[in-house]
Amino acid sequence: MAASCRRLASRSVLPFLSCLSRSAVGNTGCRPFSSSSVCRATLQTKDVTERASSPWTLMAAVCLQRLPVISADCTPIEQEFGEMIKEIELENSLLSDHELRLLDDAERMRRKQTDDYDSDKEDERGEQDIVLTQDLEDTWEQKMKHFQSAPRVRAEVDKELTSPERCLADSLTLLAEQQISGEKLWLMPQTEWQEGETLRQTAERALASLPAAGFKATFLSNAPCGVYKYKLPQALRTESLVGVKVFFFKAILSKSSPPTGQNAPFLWVKKSELQSYLKPAYLKKVDRFLFEQ
Repeated sequence: MAASCRRLASRSVLPFLSCLSRSAVGNTGCRPFSSSSVCRATLQTKDVTERASSPWTLMAAVCLQRLPVISADCTPIEQEFGEMIKEIELENSLLSDHELRLLDDAERMRRKQTDDYDSDKEDERGEQDIVLTQDLEDTWEQKMKHFQSAPRVRAEVDKELTSPERCLADSLTLLAEQQISGEKLWLMPQTEWQEGETLRQTAERALASLPAAGFKATFLSNAPCGVYKYKLPQALRTESLVGVKVFFFKAILSKSSPPTGQNAPFLWVKKSELQSYLKPAYLKKVDRFLFEQ
């Protein structure tokens, strides 16, 4: 008797509970919790909390380079090799149309000087062709004498460190004067990351914030090419702030404004000149991704 009562009670309670669960879900429009959704929510909350409590300040810097405008000077070995290649190409080359025309004109002149020369058999334009060919060479020689190539080395311009037109045969890197922990330092343009923007957008903002610069650049990637991490002085550290992480983004100069004078807060320097302006630890990180073109 007791067993039959327990079976009857279980059959009457189970349908009631199933109906109750269906009606609750249908009325509220909510779906039942799952372990995966709970885990995702926990991880997202943990990630936001870690970012908010990170003791490192994130910054983005732009490594802006002006590529070489002219070719570099050849070494003695390169010059000797180039001359040898020119001789080989000249020996193996075919005559140009002008050279063939000169040979034809010389042959006409030789026939004209012979005793059996008959002018009626020659082309009516033969005399004119001979004159025109010689005139062309004379004109080219005169132009060559008066031609002066632009100087490769411009002493006055090369001394202007604020001009992107200096040292046309070398790659130049932009440095900006910035205030760091109460000290003025020469660094690649950088600024602090803000919530809601990518690190590349931060680097673009750092370049645009330079006063009266007017630089237009082409960024090469959305990913940083290097990172530099340093700790603040002990007196400036707090529990929520230990140091700074700087992420570098490469960019190529596409357009610039005219130089603004010697007192401009930025410089264009060659790689060999960086050691005069950058701190050793900073320069060590920069050397890893900065290559001469």
